Order: sequence, then C-alpha cells, then structure tokens
Amino acid sequence: MRHKNAGRKFDRNTSHRRAMLRNLTANLVLHERIETTDTKAKELRRVAERLITKAMRLGEVAYTPQDKLSADDKAKRLAAQRLVASWIPRFGVRIEKGGESKQVDLVEKVFVELAKRFKGRAGGYTRIIKLGPRRGDNAPMAYIEFVGELAPAAEAEVAAAE
Repeated sequence: MRHKNAGRKFDRNTSHRRAMLRNLTANLVLHERIETTDTKAKELRRVAERLITKAMRLGEVAYTPQDKLSADDKAKRLAAQRLVASWIPRFGVRIEKGGESKQVDLVEKVFVELAKRFKGRAGGYTRIIKLGPRRGDNAPMAYIEFVGELAPAAEAEVAAAE
C-alpha cells in the first residue's frame, strides 16, 4: 500500500523521473503549451505551479527592474531565483520562423512574464485539455498550457500546429 506517498512513479527511478519532470517543466515555460500524456500532464501541473508560486510570493519584487530594488529585495529575489533555477535549466532554445534559434532565459521568464501575468491569481496557473488516445499505443494524450492570454510567439506556434 502507498499510504501518504504522493506523486506518480512512471516506472522510473528517482533521477530519471526528476530529469523528465525538469525537462517537461522547462518546455512548458518556454513554449507555454505542450502535448504530453495525461498522467505526465497531471504530475507536471504540480511542479510547474509550485515554481510560479515561488515567484508570485515575492510580489512586485519579482518583475521590478534590478536597479530599482533595495539590497534586501535583491537578496530575496536572488534566493527565489536560485530555488527556481535548481529545478529548471537556466536557458532554453526556441526555434523561430525561418529556422533561426533564439535563446530564452527561463528563470527570468518565470519571474518577469509569468509572475506579472498571474498577479492577483491565487493558484490554478495551468489548464489540461484532454485530446484522446495516441495513435501508436493508445495512451491518453493531453495539452497542458498556462491559463490566460498566450504570448505572441506561443500563439504563432499553436496556429502552426493546428
């Protein structure tokens, strides 16, 4: 019995499971909408929402320019950024139209864009949309995305995918 053992194991060891969730979280932050299996989306929701909550707890300190912060606020923001950076990689690469790649600072995106977008929201930053079974192995598939308006680059990706 698994009393009080929260979280799914996905038949993987701890390091493999953690790496999988780190990569899924980084891709969710980078693209703002990804397609994955239903169970992975449900587990990813727990991880991604905790990271955004860490940024949200700072309040306006999260997205205020660095030169306008006091020394105390800079220290709080740095500590929170290090906590988030310990879970997701610092940079992600997005392929833009025309095949050119753009490097995105994922930690800054969590603090500047996502914390500002979800200001005043008490949780529930992600949405899971069920798609139906995958063709090869009949696994239930789902989109997981951030609620609210998408960034312009993410809207272009969604339009291209459909």
